[in-house]
Amino acid sequence: RMKKKDLLRDGAFILIGTLLVSAAVKYIYSPADLDTGGVSGAAVVLESLFSVPLWLSNTMLNLPLFLLAWRAKGWAFIRRTLAATALLSAELYLLPEHTLPLADDMFLAAVFGGLLCGVGMGLVFSARTTTGGTDLLAVLLQRKWRHLSLPQLTGAADLVIIAAGFAVFGLVKGLYALTAVFVTARVSDFILLGLRSSKAAYILSPDSEAIARDILREMDRGVTGIHAKGMYSGAESNMLYCVVSPREIPELKQLVQRTDPEAFVIISDVSEVSGEGFSREKT
Repeated sequence: RMKKKDLLRDGAFILIGTLLVSAAVKYIYSPADLDTGGVSGAAVVLESLFSVPLWLSNTMLNLPLFLLAWRAKGWAFIRRTLAATALLSAELYLLPEHTLPLADDMFLAAVFGGLLCGVGMGLVFSARTTTGGTDLLAVLLQRKWRHLSLPQLTGAADLVIIAAGFAVFGLVKGLYALTAVFVTARVSDFILLGLRSSKAAYILSPDSEAIARDILREMDRGVTGIHAKGMYSGAESNMLYCVVSPREIPELKQLVQRTDPEAFVIISDVSEVSGEGFSREKT
């Protein structure tokens, strides 16, 4: 059972995230004729060909997918995604009509649209849900093609929709749409992983015991000793392993240098760190 504050946080993420995505689709992608895949990309194509409102296309294309997913997976599987999709359609309907000059600069439209959509999708993904569309379709298709992964099926479905955009809007706009897809993916990955990224430090020193005590006492961080052996010298030592936040790296390096200026230190990026002293994943 989730705590109330976690539900409120996830609700805020979904609300803000879908609002950013709907703004990107309505104010940037649609005026610039950028089909970035997914149901929203299909909605842009349908609006261009048949003047179907974006909110209506998003609703009608998602509706059969939700019905099929509900029958196949049950209510618990679709309820969050249904809420996010309903919010996205409502926001596409309620956002006031407004014209931005971005459609005149395709590169700026692709980059800024991708940035806006990436932040929005990152927030939605952080709430452990999606906006429906090809993600739901992939789940349904996997029941028949079990040897294919969900990302493969989602990518294939998006590719078909993007190909339709190439056919309708032409090669140049299609390539700008792919640029927007790339920016969206990179930004959403940063929102999901970058904000929760940490640093792992590997420390080799003959004074490992003293360094470990300083880390435990002064930084209040856990540290693990790992038995290590130099394959050239044959000397055995105790390698320290410690995970810290990025802002703690200068303090850690200073602490190590103070005890052993010749210590060998390796700093690497890690992500999805949870546990004492770090964020915990909620279920």
